Amino acid sequence: MRELRRPPEVLEKWLAGFAERHGETVCDATPQVVSVVARDGARAEIQVPFPPLQVDDSLPYAGLVAHACKIRTVGVMLVRLGGHAAGIFEGRRLLTSKVGSRLVHGRSAAGGWSQQRFARRREKQAREAYQAAADVAARILLPLARAGELEAVIVGGDRRAVDTVLADPRLAPLRSLVVPPHLHVPDPKLAVLRRTPDEFRAVRIRLHEPATAA
Repeated sequence: MRELRRPPEVLEKWLAGFAERHGETVCDATPQVVSVVARDGARAEIQVPFPPLQVDDSLPYAGLVAHACKIRTVGVMLVRLGGHAAGIFEGRRLLTSKVGSRLVHGRSAAGGWSQQRFARRREKQAREAYQAAADVAARILLPLARAGELEAVIVGGDRRAVDTVLADPRLAPLRSLVVPPHLHVPDPKLAVLRRTPDEFRAVRIRLHEPATAA
């Protein structure tokens, strides 16, 4: 089994190539996964991006290609301890964004009272950093979410940090919009944010090929 990622714009061509290599195909679609099985037994399990898929058996691959290629308005929130970014994308185009950072000291190796005081200061810095991240998410993402114009939210960075920020009561309208994948990113700089469409728009495919396949 191989795991592949392909831009949505090449999905139709990839599926045609799959059929050419392995023979006539049949498709079985659910709102979350589209399975394409070829005559020689090869199988491609395609995770539906931005689920659910409105399955239409009258269309090729139940409408998956059109669904994957749709231009969507998507919010992105990236959080790591001390750094955060939020942006709105239309397709691959970044419409608006805000990136910030807060100083959070590393752990201290000292013991005793000094260590406890350092730990309290670090916890305070972490709370302030998460608060700043929530402020940015509220400023950038909430207006479109409340207007019903935000179709999905992608999150990334440290999972615990993301969960802490999303727990902010102001961000409740965003939680139901969060869809996979969770993005594994370095410090959330503007350049990192700009590259996220390469990840969140990619179509993920699990490819099972017969043992005799080249």
